[in-house]
Amino acid sequence: MNATPAADLADERLDGGAQDALRAKPKKAPNAFRTISEVAEELHIPQHVLRFWETKFPQVKPLKRGGGRRYYRPDDITLLRRISDLLYIQGYTIKGVQRLLREGGGRLSDDIPPATEDERAEAEAERDRVSPAGVEDKQLPMPGLVADPVPPPRPPRPKDPEAERLRGVLMQTLAELEALRTLLP
Repeated sequence: MNATPAADLADERLDGGAQDALRAKPKKAPNAFRTISEVAEELHIPQHVLRFWETKFPQVKPLKRGGGRRYYRPDDITLLRRISDLLYIQGYTIKGVQRLLREGGGRLSDDIPPATEDERAEAEAERDRVSPAGVEDKQLPMPGLVADPVPPPRPPRPKDPEAERLRGVLMQTLAELEALRTLLP
C-alpha cells in the first residue's frame, strides 16, 4: 500500500496558481544583498551592461564571491539606478556621469538638471556608434556601452596579373558549371 504524504495531498488539491504561489521565492529584505540577475531584472538593464558599468564607474563595487559571483549592496543598487536615469532618461553620456561623480565626490545628488543640448547630442552620437541605424542588436544597449570603432576600409591592393588571370578562369568555370546545372533534371 502506498501512503501519500500530507504535503503531496495538499499539492494535488491546489490549482496551478496556488501551487506556484507556494513555490514562489520569499521576498528579500530591503537591505539584503542582490545577485546580478536580480539587479538586472529590477533595473531593466542587461547583466552585461552592469558588468560594463563596473569598469566605467569605480564607485560601483559589488561584493564578489567564489567563482566571481556578484552581490550588490543596497547602496550599489541606488547608484546604478541613478546612473541608469542619467544615461537613459536625462540624456548624459558616460563621460558626463563620470564628471558628475567626480564633482560630487563619488556621489550623485538628486537635483542634477537634465543634460544640455550638447550633452544630449553627444549621447545620441554615442548610441549611434554602438548600434548603427538599421542594425538591430539586442545585445548592445543604447547609452552606456560604446562599441569598438569601425576600422577604416583597407586601401585597394595593387592588381596582380596572375591573380586576375586566375579570377577570370574561375569565373569562366563557374559560368560553365551553372550552364550545366540547368541541363540537369
